[in-house]
Amino acid sequence: MPTITLLPHEELCPEGALIDARPGVSICDNLLQNGIEIEHACEKSCACTTCHVVIREGFDTLTPSAEEEDDLLDRAWGLEPASRLSCQTLMPDNDLVIEIPKYTINMVSEGSH
Repeated sequence: MPTITLLPHEELCPEGALIDARPGVSICDNLLQNGIEIEHACEKSCACTTCHVVIREGFDTLTPSAEEEDDLLDRAWGLEPASRLSCQTLMPDNDLVIEIPKYTINMVSEGSH
């Protein structure tokens, strides 16, 4: 069974986490099913960027992103070349190392009021 190594995130998992992941299930669902409360404001319908993650290891093993995901990622806070929407990215048969960015676009906009 592949694993997701989640790098430390100040609020969601300060110590990081090692998760046994189910291949073919979205990264978002794998995280949620293992107690990592990643934000997913659009209920995983590919309509926001709140579940944005950066794939630190294993990016090249993922299926390519669709145009709709790419268009949304352009609006994500902290976009990097290895960024993906976790709700749209299926877990491969190999291990991944993932970082959840410190902020989402929701947090950035709410913090500016």
